[in-house]
Amino acid sequence: MIPELHWLQLAWFLLFGVLIAGYAVLDGFDLGVGILSLFGRSDRERRLHINAIAPIWDGNEVWLVTAGGALFAAFPPVYATVFSGFYLPFMLLLVALIARAVSMEFRGKVESPRWRRFWDWSFGLGSLVPALLYGVVVGNLLLGIPLSPAGDYTGSFLDLLHPFALLVGLQGLAMFICQGGLYMALKSEGDLKTRMQRFATMAWSGWIVLFVASSVASFFTAPARMEGMTSSPWLWLVLLLLISGLLAIPLFVRTRPGLAFLASSLAVAAQVALAGVSLFPALVPASNDPALSLTVSNASASEGSLMAMFIIAMVGMPLVLLYTFFIYRVFKGKVVIDEHSY
Repeated sequence: MIPELHWLQLAWFLLFGVLIAGYAVLDGFDLGVGILSLFGRSDRERRLHINAIAPIWDGNEVWLVTAGGALFAAFPPVYATVFSGFYLPFMLLLVALIARAVSMEFRGKVESPRWRRFWDWSFGLGSLVPALLYGVVVGNLLLGIPLSPAGDYTGSFLDLLHPFALLVGLQGLAMFICQGGLYMALKSEGDLKTRMQRFATMAWSGWIVLFVASSVASFFTAPARMEGMTSSPWLWLVLLLLISGLLAIPLFVRTRPGLAFLASSLAVAAQVALAGVSLFPALVPASNDPALSLTVSNASASEGSLMAMFIIAMVGMPLVLLYTFFIYRVFKGKVVIDEHSY
C-alpha cells in the first residue's frame, strides 16, 4: 500500500531520477570509452580515446554531484544511510575516478613508454571499476539491505558483493561499454570506427543476456521489487522505451551510428527508470524488515525545504541543460590529434 504523498515529495523523487538517468547516459559513455581504451592497438588510438571525452567528462560527472546534493537536501536520512553503508565501495569509486582524471593529465608529461603505459592502465581501470560498482550498488538497493531501527546499515562490505549485485554490476558494465563503443564510433574513422562498432555489438549482446538473467533472478531474490514494478501504471511505457532502444541499436550500429547512440541513450535512461519504478515508493528497502525501509514519505525533508530547493532547481536545471547542449555542440565532429591534444 503506497501512502499518500505530497506533490513535492513525488517531484523530488522524479527529479533525482532524472539526474541519475542523465548521469548514466552521459558519464556512461565516457566510462565505456575509457574501458575500451584498454584495447587500443597503438599510442595514437589510446590518445584518441582520451581526447574523445577530454572536453566533456568533467561536465558529465557534475550530474552525479548534483544528484548527490539533491539526495542530501531532499532525502537526508537516505543520504546518510547510503553514504555510510556503501562507504568502502564509494571510496573505491572515488579513488578510481581520481586515477582516471589524473591519468589524462599525466600520461603525456614524460616521454617514456613505461610511463604512458602506467597511466593508460590507470585510465582504463579507473573507468572499469566505477562502471562495475555502480551496478553493484543498484543491485543491493533492488534486493534491499539490512537496516537498524535508526536507519543504519548493519551488514559488512563483503555482504554487498552477493551474486545478484554482481550480476547487476556486470549488466551495467556491458551497458556502459555498448554506450562507449557507439560514442567512439561517432568520433573516429577507419579501422578504429569499425572495431568500435564491433565492440558495441558484442557489448549489446552481453547487455541483453545479462538483463534477461538479472530479471529472472529478481523473481527469486527480490520478489518485492518485481511486485512493485508490475503494479506500477508506468511499467509498460518504461518497458516499451527500453525494448525499443535495445532493438534499434543493432539496426543502426553499422549504417547510422548517431541513431544507434541515441537508441542506446534511450535504453540506458529507461533502465534507470525501470529501477525507479520497481523501488517506488522506497528509496532504500530494508531486507530484514520492510517496515524499516526508507521511503519517499518517511525520509523526505520538510515541506519548506523541498519547496525552496524546487524553486532553485527550476532555475538551475534549464541552465545545466543549456550548458550541456552548448558544450556538445562546440565539440561535435570527429576527434583529431594535434598540438593541443592530450
